Amino acid sequence: MVNHITYQFEYEDRIPVAFIGAGGHSYRNVYPSFQYAPVDLRAVCDIDAKRAQDYARQFGAARSYSNHHEMLEKEKPEAVFIVTSYAEDGRVQATDLALDCLEAGVHVWMEKPTAASVAEIRQLQKASVAANRFVMTGLKKIFTPAMERTKQIISSPEFGDVSSVTVRYPQSLPPFEQRHDLRAMRGFLDHIYHPGAVLHYLMGEVSRFSYEWEPVSGGTTASLRFASGAIGTLNLAAGSSATSPLERVEVIGQGANIVVDNSVRLTYYRRGARLGYGRSPSYVVDEEHAPLRWEPEFSLGQLYNKNLFYLGYVPEILHFCDSVRTDIAPTKGTLDDALAIMRLFEAYRTVPAGTAVDLPLDEKLTDQPDAD
Repeated sequence: MVNHITYQFEYEDRIPVAFIGAGGHSYRNVYPSFQYAPVDLRAVCDIDAKRAQDYARQFGAARSYSNHHEMLEKEKPEAVFIVTSYAEDGRVQATDLALDCLEAGVHVWMEKPTAASVAEIRQLQKASVAANRFVMTGLKKIFTPAMERTKQIISSPEFGDVSSVTVRYPQSLPPFEQRHDLRAMRGFLDHIYHPGAVLHYLMGEVSRFSYEWEPVSGGTTASLRFASGAIGTLNLAAGSSATSPLERVEVIGQGANIVVDNSVRLTYYRRGARLGYGRSPSYVVDEEHAPLRWEPEFSLGQLYNKNLFYLGYVPEILHFCDSVRTDIAPTKGTLDDALAIMRLFEAYRTVPAGTAVDLPLDEKLTDQPDAD
């Protein structure tokens, strides 16, 4: 967990980096995060040369390119950030770009999704080992202050063994007959990384999976069994209002539970409170057993109430930079994390509703070429 922020200009040594991608998401959330990281942005690349030039000027890079091979050859950065979109067939553009960067001997930070199949994650893992360079995916949800504190609490003896988890996230799943087409699955692939990352971070590997699907909005509710023995549900609540809280996570321990709303409001209901049925005149329990709640204020111009921080963007980039500087692979946002999420994605993609399966699925069956 990041406890102190150093501004970019305060670092004596900064990592020479390049950036592939000049889109709206990166403009709002990734480039601005460099203000708080030890990076020296040397060059920006985008297939739209004018946008690459504009972004380079805006964010302080000396040069711009429209061809990433040329940029890698001329700039020889130590690390590359990749934030791109999808190919016409639904594949993730960043996957092949990351492979090119690894071949050039460069560490890679890439925005989610990492890839569109388990097979592609395996390919990245092999390339990462061969190049002796690492790949990190921007799984921002597991870098939020609220989620990092949740992990600390549920790992503590006072919380007890985790028995169950519930994750709610608004996302629609296409009808089963459309899921062979990655283009139809684009929205689902783009967003399953958020709840999937939270589940894997808090609970570990999923060993048993089933779900039900409703056809009006495409919402699903999945039943999960984890390798630890704990159980859980993943409610992809398509159809919910855009003005409602977007997401909720609840973890149940032994006489204790913890709730995270909208990634910023964290409530820890501690064990030990006693409210006898029919005899308790007050709900106000002793302070040592009372719930604890954390949420930011938004009145002051503080770092903690900037979305770059409470949504996890700066913390994940700092984690990557620490890895590059120390030459120690990341422990979060790893290709193993991405692999766990892709296994969940492929289960939704290939398993009919109402069917319970053990995970991981047979990769020989799921890693087939997509139909046109």
